[in-house]
Amino acid sequence: MKAIHTIRHTLGALALGVALAFPALAGAVDINSADAQTLAEELNGVGLAKAEAIVAYRDANGPFASAEDLTKVKGIGLATIEKNRDAIQVGAGAKPKPARTVAKSD
Repeated sequence: MKAIHTIRHTLGALALGVALAFPALAGAVDINSADAQTLAEELNGVGLAKAEAIVAYRDANGPFASAEDLTKVKGIGLATIEKNRDAIQVGAGAKPKPARTVAKSD
C-alpha cells in the first residue's frame, strides 16, 4: 500500500510540474478559429462583446496574421495583447506576411 501511495504522490507531483512548466498551453487560444465564447473565456480583459467584435472582424477581413493585428478591432489595444501574449495563438489560417524585396540599384 505504501508503494501505491508513493507512486500516486510522484505522478501528482509530475503532473503539477508539467502544468507549471507550460502555462501557455493551458489557456492558449487560436484567434483565427476560436468562437466568441472561447475568446471571452480565455483572454483577460476581453468580454463577450469584444470577443464578438474579434470574430466579426475576422469574418469580414480574413484571418489575423499576428497577435498585433487584433489592434485593428475596435476596443482591443496593445495593452490587452501584451496581457494575453502567452495565451494568443495565430493558427494556420493566418495570411503570411509578404517578404520584403530590396530593389537593386544599377
